[in-house]
Amino acid sequence: MINYQRFTLDNGLRVLVHEDHTTAMACVNILYDVGARDESPDKTGFAHLFEHLMFGGSVNIPNYDTPLQEVGGENNAFTSNDITNYYITLPSANLETAFWLESDRMLSLAFSEESLEVQRNVVCEEFKQRYLNQPYGDVWLRLRPLAYKEHPYRWATIGKELRHIEDATMEDVKAFFFKHYVPSNAIMVVSGDVSFNQVKTLAEKWFANIPARQKPERRLPQEPKQLAPRREEVYSDVPVNSIYIAFHGLGRIHPDYPVMDLLSDILSRGNSSRLYRALVKDQPLFSEVNAYVCGSIDPNLIVIEGKPLAQVDMAKAEASLWKQLDILKTELMKETELQKVKNKIESTMVFAELSILDKAMNLAFFEALGSADWYNEEVDKYLAITPDDIQRMAREIFIPENSSTLIYYAKERQQHAG
Repeated sequence: MINYQRFTLDNGLRVLVHEDHTTAMACVNILYDVGARDESPDKTGFAHLFEHLMFGGSVNIPNYDTPLQEVGGENNAFTSNDITNYYITLPSANLETAFWLESDRMLSLAFSEESLEVQRNVVCEEFKQRYLNQPYGDVWLRLRPLAYKEHPYRWATIGKELRHIEDATMEDVKAFFFKHYVPSNAIMVVSGDVSFNQVKTLAEKWFANIPARQKPERRLPQEPKQLAPRREEVYSDVPVNSIYIAFHGLGRIHPDYPVMDLLSDILSRGNSSRLYRALVKDQPLFSEVNAYVCGSIDPNLIVIEGKPLAQVDMAKAEASLWKQLDILKTELMKETELQKVKNKIESTMVFAELSILDKAMNLAFFEALGSADWYNEEVDKYLAITPDDIQRMAREIFIPENSSTLIYYAKERQQHAG
């Protein structure tokens, strides 16, 4: 349970305050309600590029990191398909420094050609290193467009192709900033050794004079129901063969989202999970196997992935995965097995409440979903799930016509076979 208070400035900035006086630290977390799904199909990767640009200096503060380091603070950020999140942790005695830094770049980012060139090169290098020149690095560049045909989840956060970042102009960047980086499109959470009145005073001093601009309206295309299995097989410079099967699932605020999430944990959370026990330990067919939900706000993917052992035929490996999914559909699981997985989820959520940063990020994310109150109801939703719920969800999701399968064959193995 995270207790918090809230207020909204006249320009639309929502502010949530969680007081925790067991620490001498404070956290300022700002979530902007913009991610890769908000990009144009011919200009992708901008949300992530912009995350980098936000550290390139603002009009009054040419170097973002230096003043923060001088007061013992740390900062970082991340971009997803749904959101862009920035955070600062610092001694609570220096809280105002965080307000000064964040407000200045929200108000007046310094749009310099030099900063754009530097950050564009950084992002392009990241694209090459992590996605193009690494084994399995391009998995999401392949799997997303295989599974999604209409929704902008069909491209990865890094972007659809390198050229979109290389061709980014100053006009493109400014247009993106002035559309999405507006007070009404942001949620600020301040947690730690702070008081509500202190935060309110600082927010009004540093953020209230930022002009209000209209929150952008989001009109995303709906992904049509998948009616037939999809498949892509590639020969690539990877060490071993690998298989990925993606199934369409539910959006983050769907009442059954926790059931789908729990279903992935039953399959793959820890050494006692279904897939590990059956396919790595008892009848070794895979060196590793995993299942997870992407966690997106709009309708998700639940992904099963594994690396078959060298001597195992890919068709046999794939059939063994489907066999485990079918067992969940046909055999009702025991309450004791389900309870074990619930206990792990409950402990994870309780542990997340120990860190002021985790609490700030969770409150911000759930507020972006619809209400920060929902975070405090989350554990109960998982604990209420029954074996019947799990079986029903497995039957709905794990069907061939809802699957997109990507298989990597190692080039070296192909040559030996030839």
